[in-house]
Formats: sequence, structure tokens, C-alpha cells
Amino acid sequence: MHWYEINNIATIDSPALVIYQERVLENISCLKQMVNNKVDRLRPHVKTNKIAEVCQMMRDAGIFKFKCATIAEAEMLAMIGAEDVLLAYQPVGPMVNRLVQLSIKYPSTTFSCVVDNLQSAQYLSTVFSEHELSVNIYIDINTGMNRTGIPVHQAMFLYEELELLESINVKGLHVYDGHIRETDIAVRKQKVTVAFNELKLLAEKIEATHNEKIVIIAGGSTTFSVYAQIENMECSPGTFIFWDKGYKTLFPDQPFDYAALVITRVISIVDKQTITTDLGYKSVAAESPLPRIYFLNAVDSVPISHSEEHLVVNVPDSANYSIGDVLYGVPGHICPTVALYEKALIVKKNTVENEWKVIARDRKISI
Repeated sequence: MHWYEINNIATIDSPALVIYQERVLENISCLKQMVNNKVDRLRPHVKTNKIAEVCQMMRDAGIFKFKCATIAEAEMLAMIGAEDVLLAYQPVGPMVNRLVQLSIKYPSTTFSCVVDNLQSAQYLSTVFSEHELSVNIYIDINTGMNRTGIPVHQAMFLYEELELLESINVKGLHVYDGHIRETDIAVRKQKVTVAFNELKLLAEKIEATHNEKIVIIAGGSTTFSVYAQIENMECSPGTFIFWDKGYKTLFPDQPFDYAALVITRVISIVDKQTITTDLGYKSVAAESPLPRIYFLNAVDSVPISHSEEHLVVNVPDSANYSIGDVLYGVPGHICPTVALYEKALIVKKNTVENEWKVIARDRKISI
């Protein structure tokens, strides 16, 4: 029996998101081994899984610091008692008030966020001061992603401005370098090293000038294997928890295995070389060109057309398929795929035994 096959598949409606619990545990173990079990260096991003029970598995493995992108994800972490939660997203507008309410409702969790400009920090300062609270912040640095962040050479000035604000505690520097995606680990390492050396010099300058300890939080799944070898900084992979076809192909140096799949069924035999399944783009991330899914038990199949409720697939011989056949698919991008599902089915020993709510797929839980 293949590792992904499900004994009680006849009772499972499709399409469905299925998570293989033993494989999640193996990926967490691999993560820890890559930093020599120094869990204080790990700050995994939970945007991939959005599931409280999965985050609890990381907590049970000793991981106590996390990163997230939304207030709902931050609240999910606080609900399971996470000690340290970084909102790696610059809060604006009502999001600032929601962050305050999180701090009030979950006082045992330390929340922080990132900023890349003085205006955002001033608003944070005003709102937190009104509630007689303070917030930890990390300066978001742009090392080439060109999405958010301030250039390294401007960060010292921003740090000094932030130090003058009430209710603001500058804890360190944050970098996401998802633009570094070279398959060759040597090239990836070279690019990461250049950027990290600039960060390190900046941190040392701040520490020498202001007598403050500066924490560097850097990277994501694309660069984790490089940062794992650099001491005295925190790493923030996210996709490792489930992995996907995209990262498996791009980054063969990373040891993680598929731990989440989507199941689909054949609903129509179109002609001698074409079948259709029930895996529309409401059920698998559709932001990338086809193919967006790779079938483990139909490796010679090629998706050729995708719509809301249907995936049309070219196969060598459709006579090998019957209506109702189950296909087990690896998404090209697992993170947004998970967010399409209200719940995930949990597989242990080839049997669906439970279901977990994807609680942080919505923008709001209670705050």
C-alpha cells in the first residue's frame, strides 16, 4: 500500500484536503535537526497551515516562537498558549486596534509586529499609549524582495526615530527574502550571505551605539537551509510543515516530505485521452500556470484545463480510468490551497481518523 492511500476513502467526499499526521511530525523533526535542535532559533510561519492542532504539534516539539500574517493567525496561536508571536505584517488602520485587543485578551502571549516607516510606528505608539500598553516591533528590511521593508542603509535613522516614541520597544530586524529562489544551493547561499552580512553589520552598529541587544529574524522556506547554518539569528520557514511540489522541485537540498494532499475523483471520461475530475480552482491554488496539481497515482497525467469546479486532464489511455476513481494530488502551492478548505481530514496509518478546522482561514476568529 502506498503511503498516501486511504483505507476508508469510500467514506470521504471529494475534493478534500488530507493531512498525514505522521509525516507532519517527521517534517517538524527534520526542521529541528537542521538547527541542531536549537529550538530557540526557530520561528516558523503559520500562514501555511492555519490549523491550531498543527501549531500545537510544533509546540509539543518544543518550538515556542512563531510568525504569522494575520490577526486571526495571531489569535489562533494565542489560543493554544504560544509564548511569542510576531505579526510579520505591518498593521494599519483597524488592524492596530485589533492588535491592541489581542494583547489585552491574551496577556500571557507576547505579541510583536514589523514596521518599515515612521508614520506606521507613530500610529502604533499613539494607539498603544492610549491603552497604557507597549508593543515590540521589528524593523522590516528590504534586501531585494521589493514588496515591503526599508533599505538597510536607511534603517539606522529609522531605529533612532523609533527609539523616541512612547510604547514602542524595538527588538530587532526582520527580513523576508522570498525572491531568492535559485535551485543551486551554492548560488542561494552566496546571495543570502551577502544580504545577511549587511544585516549583521547594522545590528552590530545599533548594539554598539545604543547598548541594545538586536535580534535578527530572517528568511522563509526558500532560504531556510542556508540560514539554518548561521548562528545567532532566528529562522522562519513555513511551507516545511506540509511541503509541496513547487518547493520539492526547486529546493531538492531540503529534506521535507509531502504531508498534505488533495483528493479528487474522476467524474467524466471525455475521450480516449481526456478525463475530468472534481478539483476546480475553488479546491486547489490557481495563481500559477498549469499544471497546478501533480497526481501521485497518475504520474503520466497532465492537467490541461481548469475551471471553478472541474479539472480536465490529459492521460495516455482513459480506458485505465473509471468514473469515481480517486486521484491523490500534490498541490504546486500548498499555502493558499489550505486556505480554500474549512477543515482538513487527518490521516494516521492510512486511515482518516479525525478532522481539524482550518480556523485561521478567515480574517477573524473573535477579535
